[in-house]
Amino acid sequence: MKIDVIAIFPEILEMALHVGILKRAIDRGLLEVRLHNLRSFAEDNRRTVDDYPYGGESGMVLKPEPLFAAVRSLEPKGATRVVFLTPQGKPFNQRMAERFSLETHLILICGRYKGIDQRVREKLITDEISIGDYVLSGGEVPALVFIDAVGRVLPSALGDYESAQNDSFSRELLDHPHYTRPAEFEGMKVPDVLLSGHHQKIMDWKRDRSMEKTAEQRPDLLRKFKNNEVLD
Repeated sequence: MKIDVIAIFPEILEMALHVGILKRAIDRGLLEVRLHNLRSFAEDNRRTVDDYPYGGESGMVLKPEPLFAAVRSLEPKGATRVVFLTPQGKPFNQRMAERFSLETHLILICGRYKGIDQRVREKLITDEISIGDYVLSGGEVPALVFIDAVGRVLPSALGDYESAQNDSFSRELLDHPHYTRPAEFEGMKVPDVLLSGHHQKIMDWKRDRSMEKTAEQRPDLLRKFKNNEVLD
């Protein structure tokens, strides 16, 4: 998979690409991430990429010319998805991460200021994605969230691929509690069932705790699960 990121501050993403699971995926040739500074595609000597909005509002808007030039320089094919990270987009979730991981080429556009010229959205953007109902300084952090979520579910990116399949949201429920050694710490013991070796009882315990956790933290997900709904 190849991911191109267009941003005013691409250096925000630099460090994360050289550590952990993303580094492993890149080193194994599973993932290629290329960062592009939007100012490199500006048409003037001052490398201007924003301007005042029509209509008299305050703030600035990213201009269409550098964004069109940046996307076109990447030679997108018919199957290329061009994703705009924006609070106005569809809420990003695990199902979407899994679906995007099946693509071969993604272009991520990181917004800034008041956003981007509407003509970019109409002509170039195939998907608008939001990581939450709040506003950040720009789209670089959401882009990193997107890349991490998509990259970690690529086959062989994790040491144990099955681990990703059992994460929270992968089965429409939050994950169950986890324990490791020692079996007792400061008077707190690991539940006996997890030490029993009885696989069916362990599976039942994990499912019950997962249901309890979801009911406590995300009752909306539990309602969907009980209604046999699948997350979009």
